[in-house]
Amino acid sequence: MSELSHVDREGRARMVDISAKAETARVAVAAGELHTTAEVIRLVRADDMPKADVLTTARLAGINGAKKTSELIPLCHQLALSSVHVSFGFTDTTITIEAVAKTKGPTGVEMEALTAVAVAGLTLHDMIKAVDPGASLHAVRLLTKDGGKHGHWVREHEVDADREAQQRDPAERDAGTPEPTPASFGAGRTAVVLVASTGAAAGTRVDTTGPVLAKWLGERGFSVRGPLVYADADIAGGLAEALAAEPALVISTGGTGASPTDATPEATLTLLDRELPGVAESIRQRGTAKFPLAALSRGVAGLAGRTVIVNLPGSPGGVKDGIAVLDELLEHLLAQVAGGGSHE
Repeated sequence: MSELSHVDREGRARMVDISAKAETARVAVAAGELHTTAEVIRLVRADDMPKADVLTTARLAGINGAKKTSELIPLCHQLALSSVHVSFGFTDTTITIEAVAKTKGPTGVEMEALTAVAVAGLTLHDMIKAVDPGASLHAVRLLTKDGGKHGHWVREHEVDADREAQQRDPAERDAGTPEPTPASFGAGRTAVVLVASTGAAAGTRVDTTGPVLAKWLGERGFSVRGPLVYADADIAGGLAEALAAEPALVISTGGTGASPTDATPEATLTLLDRELPGVAESIRQRGTAKFPLAALSRGVAGLAGRTVIVNLPGSPGGVKDGIAVLDELLEHLLAQVAGGGSHE
């Protein structure tokens, strides 16, 4: 059994001596969820709460919380944080929170990322309590961390549907015709879903593409971050943040058209080491077979290190076409990128 580093031989709490540890780049990603009501979600997205600018206030509070972690958690070290990014997403009755913390030093930034999520969530509660005093903060957790001697760590995905089915009573399993189980080739891998939409980022429109992608990836075993929503002008920063933790896959939606504000392909190309033009063309061809205007999508695909990046259009139909193409080739592609012909 591993020893607890913050406890000495006599069982007393201590601050770990990190003076002999090597300085490396450290990144941690944490997440949480504020459960509330549909009315609160509507008001927050419309920026119409009694306490205005809810998300900006919570974002700043989360960043400030990360910076003050050593003052709040007794045995944490003071860190020179190089970056803290706090973002939010929505479901019908939930505000999702994600924080990415970075530093270069001898110890990790997990607690800073977790504190950012917790403080942002508590601030959200304070901002909405006049409308929903029963709101509750849930599932504050570490998603990934990188750096140090342990390298990359990722939270394992919940039990797959097929594994859960195997644990059920045999008579229950055998009753009727079983539904097909999605492939679980994403098990042990992280995927990030990004949405480029100025309207969705401002709360003036509801994005329906990101949740579909996140659900599809989760069904295939991936540990999913997002959907993370960015204004079109901010998508380059979103892509860079997504790549910081070196996920296996990043899928974006939106910002691929001919509008002057559509910048996702350009932002993606600056990050790619190698393009995968056949992937992008297959998605376009599948779309144009049913909808000629799909040919206007300028989405690209390629590799940034060992991360696969794919741009999809910001429409439900475009995402559906992308999923259909990726379902047929993603398993083999990820295995190739990892250095093998198949994923064991």
